[in-house]
Amino acid sequence: MKIPALIPLLISCLMLSACTSKPKSDYDTEYDFSQLNSFETVSPSQNDDPLSSSRIEDSIAAALSNQGFVMVQQQADFNVTYSFKVEDKPKKSGLSIGLGTGTWGSGGGVSVGTSVGVPIGSDTAQIQTIQIDIINPKTNKLIWRGTDKFNIDAGGEKKIEETKKTVAKILSQFPPHTK
Repeated sequence: MKIPALIPLLISCLMLSACTSKPKSDYDTEYDFSQLNSFETVSPSQNDDPLSSSRIEDSIAAALSNQGFVMVQQQADFNVTYSFKVEDKPKKSGLSIGLGTGTWGSGGGVSVGTSVGVPIGSDTAQIQTIQIDIINPKTNKLIWRGTDKFNIDAGGEKKIEETKKTVAKILSQFPPHTK
C-alpha cells in the first residue's frame, strides 16, 4: 500500500478516536470497597424524562449484576443513584483561510482562499450526560461518582443502546482499583 493511500485511513482512525469519550470518576480514598456485595437503586426525586430514567436504572442494574453485585430491596451494602441532563451543543462550523503557492509552465503564483463550513440541518446537537453516585447507606455519604456523556442522534433503540454502553463504561471504573 502506498503512503498517500494510508493518509485517509489514518485521518478516519483519528476522527473515530476523537468521538469516543472516557468516563471520569472520583472516590473516597479512605473507604474499603472490598466489603461491597449488594446494591439498591434509588431513583432521583425529580424526574422530567421517565423514559431516560428507566433506561438508566435498567442499565445500572445490568452493569452491576454483570460485575457480580446482587440487587436487593433493602439493607444493601451500597445505594446507587443517578442524574442526567441533556444539553444543546452547537455543531462546528468554521472559517478556514489557506495560503498556497504553485507553478504552471514558466510562471509561478501565490493564492489565498477561504472556506466556510455550513452545518446542514440543525445547527445544534444534543448531548446526554449521565452521573452515577454510589452512596454509603449507613452514613448517607458519597463514596464514588462516575460521569460520561454521549451524543443523542435519535431516540428509541439507538438511544437505549447508547445509554447501556455509557452506563457500562462509567461503572467499569467501579469499584476503584486502589493500589
